[in-house]
Amino acid sequence: MKYINIKWISLIALIVSTLSSCESDLEIVPIELQVLEQVFDTKDSAGVNANRFLTDCYRHLPETGNRVGGDFLDAATDDAVSSNPTNTSVQQLAMGTFNADSYPDNLWTTCYQGIRKTNIFIQNIDRVPLKGQLANGTPLRRVWKAEARFLRALFYFELVKRHGGVPILGDKVYRLEDDIELPRSSYAACVEYIVQQCDAITDSLRMDPFDLPNYGRPTKAAALALKSRILLYAASPLFNGGNIAGQNPLTGYPNFLAERWQHAEEAAKQVMDLKLFRLEPEFKSIFITRNSERIFSKQGGNNTSLENNNGPVGYTSGINNGRTSPSQELVDAFGMANGREITDPASGYDPNDPYTNRDTRFYATIFYNGATWLSRAVQTFEGGADKPGGTRQQTKTSYYLRKFMGNFESAVNYSSVNHDHILFRYAEIVLNYAEARNERLQVPDALVYQAVENIRRRAGLMPFELPKGLTKVQMRDAIHKERRKELAFEEHRFYDVRRWKIAEEIFNKELHAAVIYQTGTGTIRQSIPILKMNFQKRMYLAPIPFYEVIKNPKMEQNPEW
Repeated sequence: MKYINIKWISLIALIVSTLSSCESDLEIVPIELQVLEQVFDTKDSAGVNANRFLTDCYRHLPETGNRVGGDFLDAATDDAVSSNPTNTSVQQLAMGTFNADSYPDNLWTTCYQGIRKTNIFIQNIDRVPLKGQLANGTPLRRVWKAEARFLRALFYFELVKRHGGVPILGDKVYRLEDDIELPRSSYAACVEYIVQQCDAITDSLRMDPFDLPNYGRPTKAAALALKSRILLYAASPLFNGGNIAGQNPLTGYPNFLAERWQHAEEAAKQVMDLKLFRLEPEFKSIFITRNSERIFSKQGGNNTSLENNNGPVGYTSGINNGRTSPSQELVDAFGMANGREITDPASGYDPNDPYTNRDTRFYATIFYNGATWLSRAVQTFEGGADKPGGTRQQTKTSYYLRKFMGNFESAVNYSSVNHDHILFRYAEIVLNYAEARNERLQVPDALVYQAVENIRRRAGLMPFELPKGLTKVQMRDAIHKERRKELAFEEHRFYDVRRWKIAEEIFNKELHAAVIYQTGTGTIRQSIPILKMNFQKRMYLAPIPFYEVIKNPKMEQNPEW
């Protein structure tokens, strides 16, 4: 087996990525020195090569969608299973059948590649006599440097949310002769570093998130959104007093501090106070148009990738691989249009007509038997066009993923729609604020109610108001449920359940599928078990990659890995 540590990964990545945009004659002299001279040209007042280098750093941003072995990360939660009949990566995540050498969602390498590249940029951009400034007078060099620092902070967040404390490299660019056997920084130090980076750059970034010539570059709002997310995680039970390794500073704080919830609340409020964003009236449009709910995205372009990967399999128009099978548990989590849960006797839910009068987010998230798509009804009954049986990959649950797809209900073919990777959107910020404020207070106040009810109002619930007089625990439950419905398949559920430290309960359950039979006298529906999830305490944090631990004696592994 071949082991690679941070030093070699980073150097190789630098050489490969920069060579791809530079002339071949650079191989004549020492590569790293010559690359720096070429990229950070002391005569390039337009910063053409430097900007190209910075743009290349964006490649390392995380993506969403079918990215974990071809599946959504949410197919490793109680919200879905993979339709693939083999033992997929997400099934290994759901079942815990992985080890430190085979973690299916390992971003260690790509994040540290991104960190090294941004450090190189930050260290060298001042050599470029860059002209230009923003309308507010901020020099372009300062803006670009702030963008690189944002990217670096986001790379660290992706590592910290998976592993806890990780090595913080600062601004240093390590070379082959340097001692790279660095220990992990404490969880607290990592959180402090990310927050400090966000605070330091907010006044240097662009303000307008809808500036099309620079769309996809981080703005002040993006930095504040990242700060909101990391502080929400830091305040949550898994890290704030619920450390899975007791006093181990690598895996969380050794003590609980209520003020951490206040810091998370204030960070979310900073984004809200910008008054730049809103909850889009049409839920489906958030994901296929560039709109005023998006805070920061990795550009994915216009295509039909989501439709091809996840569309119901029985259509001849386009490629339909039906990769994602939402669970019956997720379907049941969506309540009725009147705002009540389906278990409420007053909700009007009819088990013989289960898809009528549901929360509008249900229709925007899930294909069900009878839904309209490409000018016909989806058929997920046994033997139907979209659940034909046999060896073809198809739904395991009688449901397919609808979210993120274009509006092709009345079309006959797919056409390209926007499929950017949305990393931060305003609805998350509103829910972050509601959660943090509710946890800080003894009893939820009007501002907590308002935040949650704004989400429910946009969903079209009527009435959208929550019952008055909820306790803190009852409001917590309501917020958790809204996050599940609102943010489904956006890679929050996997980490939310962990940071709430309830995964040993929620992710140790059996998931269910619907089985639907069409008979001459009507429709018969059954619920059957489809997958028994398995969650062990050690899975709250991902293992440090084995190749890092074996190469670096100072790299402490996470508990029980």
